[in-house]
Amino acid sequence: MNQRADYTFKFNTSLGRHGWLRLTPAYSVKLVRELLVDASKDSLVFDPFSGTGTTGLVAAEFGINAALNDVNPFLIWFAKTKCKNYSFNELSETLSRLETIIDLSKQKLSCTNWVPPIHNIERWWDKSTLKSLGALRHSLVEIGGMPDASKAFSLYWIAFCRLVIETSSAAFNHVSMSFKEKPEIYENRFILNLFTSISEAIFESVKKPVSGNVTVFHGDSRTLEHIEGIKFSHVITSPPYSNRISYIRELRPYMYWLGFLHAPKDAGDLDWEAIGGTWGTATSKLTTWVPASNGLPDSLYTICDRINKSSNKHSDVLSKYVLKYYHDMYKHLESLRSHLTSDAKLGYIVGNSTFYGIHVPSDDLLKASLTSLGYDDVQSHIIRKRNCKKELFEYCISAVWQKKSVISYQPFRNHAESVEQLSMQLV
Repeated sequence: MNQRADYTFKFNTSLGRHGWLRLTPAYSVKLVRELLVDASKDSLVFDPFSGTGTTGLVAAEFGINAALNDVNPFLIWFAKTKCKNYSFNELSETLSRLETIIDLSKQKLSCTNWVPPIHNIERWWDKSTLKSLGALRHSLVEIGGMPDASKAFSLYWIAFCRLVIETSSAAFNHVSMSFKEKPEIYENRFILNLFTSISEAIFESVKKPVSGNVTVFHGDSRTLEHIEGIKFSHVITSPPYSNRISYIRELRPYMYWLGFLHAPKDAGDLDWEAIGGTWGTATSKLTTWVPASNGLPDSLYTICDRINKSSNKHSDVLSKYVLKYYHDMYKHLESLRSHLTSDAKLGYIVGNSTFYGIHVPSDDLLKASLTSLGYDDVQSHIIRKRNCKKELFEYCISAVWQKKSVISYQPFRNHAESVEQLSMQLV
């Protein structure tokens, strides 16, 4: 089994809209295409953890309608902008404003412009680069307003996101973000020329319309209460992995610059709402969290107990983190059932993890939850080898939902220790 870079975000970089913004957790267009191979034109595809909108855009390119859901408002805006069709006149009129944006930015360069309250921001950008970015942002706000997915002007904000990351000293070649020793110094002329070329490429990439419609929902995937009266024939998604990697960490620079975050606490609060979130206050809140479901696999409690008893510095927090992750995924899979047609097909791309040498088999745990919740034909297979550790893989977990007159399932009840007892141990 090899690493299959063609199943990762690396495959997307040269594919028009799919390559707008590199986000490491994103999966590849190729993988989604393979999972959609049996979908017909009248299918309705759902991605409950939609991230950058890859699933929705691929479906729309096939002429299939899709619905997306995410808890992060930046990703909601991004996916809407990415999957939207733009008229020729709309694109022409908006692109004609580029020269005005550049001219105003030059005028604002000598002013004191707002820059985001990112901790140790000069680790990200040199002072002169920050001045240029601040002036350009001021120009974008004054001419087109803050990001609004209903307007083609949002394409400039996508270009700005690309610009801020390409001029930063951050490296996203690993799950733990790193920085160069010193940020590079960029002249204002270089930054404006780069912004111009990125903008023109983005506008060019949306000239070809997509034939399917994509609806984007903003809400909690654990309950899906905000999605009413819609049933899906296919679910294709890649939820956060149980690896204690904060997905908001990589998004923070974009979210601060574009006004989706205002303070570190905002990031922690948002990560707590997300499954698997660990940023800031999300970790401290774990100490008082108590599970609300007793339908989890017996083996999960054994694994959490082993992590808790490993005598490492953060073993108590991490054991509770693992428990909460699978608890939240169980709630999601439980809620999803009422939104599925008969014979709906599921494809979940997940990765396993290890904590202090203790293996957490995500494929087995999620398969057990699916089975206990009444899903049929639950299977998994390895997709690729991940490049972190030799024992880490990505899996595709598939299942089918058969319509039942009465939803009947058998949760796991014979825990070696009760939910309450385990919770007391981990507090």
